[in-house]
Amino acid sequence: MSDCVRYPAPGCVVEYMEGNAVQIALVTEEAGGRLRLLLPNRRETRLNSSRLLPWLGPLHAADMGREDAVRLLEAHKKSREDLAAQIPVMDVWELAQGEVEMAPASWFAELFESDPNTDHVSAYGRALLACKSHFRFQPPDFQVFSAEMVEKRLVEEKTRLERESLAAGGAAFLRLLWEVVCRKRELPQPPIEGAALGDWPPQEVAERLEEVLFSRMVDPESQVYENIWRTLSKGLPDVPHLALQLLVAWGKVPAHYNFWLDRAGYASGDTWWADCGDEVAALAAAGCDPANAFVRQWPEAALETCDQPCISIDSATTRDVDDAFHIAAEGDGWALTLMLACPSLFWNFGGPLDKLVLHRGTSIYLPEGDCHMLPEVLGTDAYSLLAGQARPALRVLVHVAADGTLGGCEISVVQSTLAANLTYVDSQAVLDAQAAGEALPQNAAAPFAEQLRMGLAMARQRQTARIADGAVIMDRPDPVIRLEGEGAEVRVEVGLDYQASDAQMLVAEMMILASAAVAQWAADHGVAMLHRVQDVALPKEYAGIWTSPQDMTRIMRALTPSGLEVQARPHAALGLARYTPVTSPLRRYPDLVNEEQLVHYFRTGQPRWTETELVDLLNVLSPALDAAGQVQRFRPRYWKLLFFRQKGDKVWWSGVITEENDAFVTVSLPEQGMFVRGKRRMFDERAHPGLAVDVRIGKVQPLYNEIMILEAVPAD
Repeated sequence: MSDCVRYPAPGCVVEYMEGNAVQIALVTEEAGGRLRLLLPNRRETRLNSSRLLPWLGPLHAADMGREDAVRLLEAHKKSREDLAAQIPVMDVWELAQGEVEMAPASWFAELFESDPNTDHVSAYGRALLACKSHFRFQPPDFQVFSAEMVEKRLVEEKTRLERESLAAGGAAFLRLLWEVVCRKRELPQPPIEGAALGDWPPQEVAERLEEVLFSRMVDPESQVYENIWRTLSKGLPDVPHLALQLLVAWGKVPAHYNFWLDRAGYASGDTWWADCGDEVAALAAAGCDPANAFVRQWPEAALETCDQPCISIDSATTRDVDDAFHIAAEGDGWALTLMLACPSLFWNFGGPLDKLVLHRGTSIYLPEGDCHMLPEVLGTDAYSLLAGQARPALRVLVHVAADGTLGGCEISVVQSTLAANLTYVDSQAVLDAQAAGEALPQNAAAPFAEQLRMGLAMARQRQTARIADGAVIMDRPDPVIRLEGEGAEVRVEVGLDYQASDAQMLVAEMMILASAAVAQWAADHGVAMLHRVQDVALPKEYAGIWTSPQDMTRIMRALTPSGLEVQARPHAALGLARYTPVTSPLRRYPDLVNEEQLVHYFRTGQPRWTETELVDLLNVLSPALDAAGQVQRFRPRYWKLLFFRQKGDKVWWSGVITEENDAFVTVSLPEQGMFVRGKRRMFDERAHPGLAVDVRIGKVQPLYNEIMILEAVPAD
C-alpha cells in the first residue's frame, strides 16, 4: 500500500460520499482543511477534509494538466469499480465475523490481496459500504455484524423493500378502486398472463395489498400495517370502512359483505368444526342414544326416563329446539315441568371442540341465515328436542301458586321424548279459538289445547306477579327482515309479521320462570352459577307493560344494560332477585355452563367450577359474547338502512316522536323497528313526545350507519 498517503495534498486522489454514492476527485488546492477538488466531469467543488473517506491516494504530480487529471480520475474510477464488483463480500464477512468487531478497509483488503494498493482498499471500502446488512461504516472503520444481527437486518431490509414496492405499486391501484367505488369508472379486466399489467399491480404487490386491506377491514385499530396504510391511503377520503369498500370494488368480497363476522372471528357456515369430526361424531351418537351412552360412561347409574307428554313451541323455521314443557293442575296452582336440551351431559369441557364453541359464545340469527353455536349435527339434530326421538334433558319441575309466585323446585337429568313440536302460529290459533269460545282449529296444536290453556293462565299470573315485584315489560312489535336476490341485486323488505302474542308470552314467561327457579335452587344448594344481572333502582311507577314508543324510550333511559356476573344480584327489568340463564344450552354458552354446573353436581355432589373459576371463564367468554352481540345488533340494522335507501326519499313513513330538544327530534318508526332523527327546525311548535308524525327519510348510508329525516309533518 505504498501509494496510500496520510494527508490530502494537491495531486492526491480522494473519495467522499454524495447522494449515498462514492464520488472520486483530485485535490487541486488545500488550505486549513478546506479542499478544492476536480471531478471526472471537469467541474470543481469545495469540500471539508473531514468528509473524505479514510483511504487517500495515490498522490500524483500537483502540476499536471486538467485533461491529464481527468483521464487519471476516470482510470482510477474504472479500476476501483471493476475491482469492487469482483470482491466476494460474503466470504469477506465469513472470515471477519467472529475475528474482529471493527476494522478499517485496508484490513479487509489484506485478507485477500498480498500487496493491496489504494485502488484495492477503495474497492473493498465500496463493497462493504454497499453491503449494509453485514457491515456498518463508522469512520474510519467498518463494524462487522454478528450472524444474529445480519439475520435481523436482512428481515428488516426485506420488509423495507416490500413496503416500498407495495407503496409504489399499490397506492395508484387503491385510487383506481376508489374511483370504481364512486362509480367514476369500471374496474379494468385483469391482465392475461404474460401481457402488460396496465392499471394492475404485479402479482406479489397485489397479494400484499389484499392482505393489508383485509387486515384493515377486520381491525381498523391494528398497528400491524398502520404505517403502510397511511402511505397507501394518502389522498383517499377518510371514510368509515374504506378497506371494505375497496375490497368490494376489487371483487375480493361480495356486495353487502358481513365484515362484522370477521371482526368477531366468528366463522359462518357449518364447517368450522371439521378438525373435531371424531369428537362430534361421538357426541352425536351419545345424544341420539342417551340411555345407553349414559350407562357406558357411568355404569353405576341409570338415566331416568320421563314419560310426560311434553311439547315445545317455536317459530316454524326453528331447528335447534332446546326447551319444552308440560303443565298440570296442582291444587289452585300448577306443576310446571320444563324440559331443557342437555348437551352438557356428554360434553368434553376444555377439549378441542369446546374451545371452538367457547370462542363462538352464542348462536347468531341474521336475515341472510343462521350461524349456530354448535355443529348443526348436534344443535339441530342429536341434542335438539325433536318430537318422537329420545334425547337427554334437564328436567326442572317448578310448583307455581295460584297467584303466580314460585314454590319448590326439583331438578334432575332424564331421557325425554317430546310429544310434539308446535309452532307459535298453530298454538295461537288454538288459544284464540278458546278465548272466543269457538271450535278448535284442525292443526297440530289442537290435541294439546288444555296444556296451552293452562300454560297461558299460569303465564299471565306469573307476569302479574313479576310486575308486582317491579318488572318492566316492553311490548313492542318485532319487524321481520326479508331478503330476495343475491349480491348487489338483493332487495330488502321490512315489516310487521303475524304476532302470536299469547303463545309467545306463554313461552317467554316459562323460560323466565325456569331461570328464576334454577337460580334459587342453586343459591339454596351452594352451587356457583353465571347470573344475568341488571342491578338498578327503578321508580315503582315504571313497573308494568308498556306499548307506546315514547313511554318505552323514557323508561329505557333509566335502565342499564344487563350483564353476566358470578355474584347473584337483581335483574330489575325482569322483577327478579336472581336470574340464571339456563334454557338455551344449544344456543348460548353461558346456559351450557350453568347446565353443566347442575349436571356435574348431580353426578358428583359438587359443581364443576368454583366461583373463582367461573370468574376466570367469564373473562374469556365475555369478549366473545360482546363481539357476537355486535354482529347481532349491527347486521340487521344494516339491512334496515338498505331497505330505506332502496325505497328512496319520496316515501312517507308513519312514526311517533319519542324525544325532542332544541337541536334534534327523535322519531320511532314502530313498523320498521327504527329510530330516526331530524333537525328541530323541520318540526313545528307542536312537536312533543307522543305526537304522531309522518316523515320523509333520506341521506341513508347503510355502511356508515347514517340516516336522517328530510321532512316531517303531523299525522292526519
